[in-house]
Amino acid sequence: MDKINLLVTITVITMFISLFLALFLTTVKTAHKVSNRLFAFFLVLTAIDISINLGDVFEIPLNTRIFISSFVFLQLPTFYLYVLSVCYSDFKLKPKYLIHSIPFFVVNLVFVPRFYAVNLASKISFLEKSTSMPEIQFNHILVHIQIVLYLIAAFMLLRKAKKIYLENYAGASVESLHWLFQFTLALSIFYFIALIKNIFKFTDYRNISEWVKMGLFLFELVIIFWYLYKALNNPGLFRSIDSKLKLVEYIISEEKNDSLAENEKAYNEDILKLQQYMIEEKPFLNPSLTIQDIAAAIQIPVRDLSLLINHKLDQHFYDFVNSHRIENAKAILKDVTKSKVTVLEILYEVGFNSKSSFNTAFKKHTGITPTGYRKSL
Repeated sequence: MDKINLLVTITVITMFISLFLALFLTTVKTAHKVSNRLFAFFLVLTAIDISINLGDVFEIPLNTRIFISSFVFLQLPTFYLYVLSVCYSDFKLKPKYLIHSIPFFVVNLVFVPRFYAVNLASKISFLEKSTSMPEIQFNHILVHIQIVLYLIAAFMLLRKAKKIYLENYAGASVESLHWLFQFTLALSIFYFIALIKNIFKFTDYRNISEWVKMGLFLFELVIIFWYLYKALNNPGLFRSIDSKLKLVEYIISEEKNDSLAENEKAYNEDILKLQQYMIEEKPFLNPSLTIQDIAAAIQIPVRDLSLLINHKLDQHFYDFVNSHRIENAKAILKDVTKSKVTVLEILYEVGFNSKSSFNTAFKKHTGITPTGYRKSL
């Protein structure tokens, strides 16, 4: 009884927090409405999925229980679309994305002949032999295949988005991609533990499965609170990239070798033009600087400028801009007349917008922290 009460308590708390955060995400004023609504839908699906654990407290029809359990097939597709919407600024929900709901409908169709369409006695008999029923086994196999595929797809998407960002932007979005990677990793751990739970469910140790389930709900609470904390403390964290941008490796593969050779002289001239612009105009002081901004200023096509920096100079645009910011910061740190200027003031002055990104970039380029650099002078 204590275990049941604990499970019900955790379920109710998790559902309440999930639905509360979903309400917050759908009502808060933000430029990221699609992303917020997708994550809100993910949270609602989560709340619906775990509500099945209240079946011992409230009378839930058997058909409804099975139908609710199938909502798990919509969770990761929704999360994947959420990641897609966060990564790309021009993301829009389109009818083609309905293809992600196919497993949900397939699973429910599988249950029609021997569960949904039969009488109550047959349903009870079906559930009593659930571990040996082909429909249940098919359900579990399909959901685990889906979990693996969608998590891999999410990680690949984040990896590509990060590479595109580093080649074209120099703002704070890379931090949001890092955090989103961590969040996806946390979900991966959650689903891995769920897999272990399901393995025990089909063995003689079903009691272990129930205890693991409670641990999962607690872990789920932690993940949700973590997301809420991050969203509230960093409202401008998610700034997406343009999905039309191509990776430099793709641009190179599209170019012919002879055309690259012919452009060698032009590239050298453009390098001088770029370096002169960076020194004289200091565009890196803009924390939201993009490769498009510089391309427009020095009148070089974005495609050529991307090849110039990311391929010819062998630097990501992100690192290229940060190297200029760090050199500017070093000059300020060396200036004895500015010895009372704090590191926090300096990082904002040179174009960074967070202490963590400044410290990381400074240490990457100098080997020590800004404070350590100032003390070593």
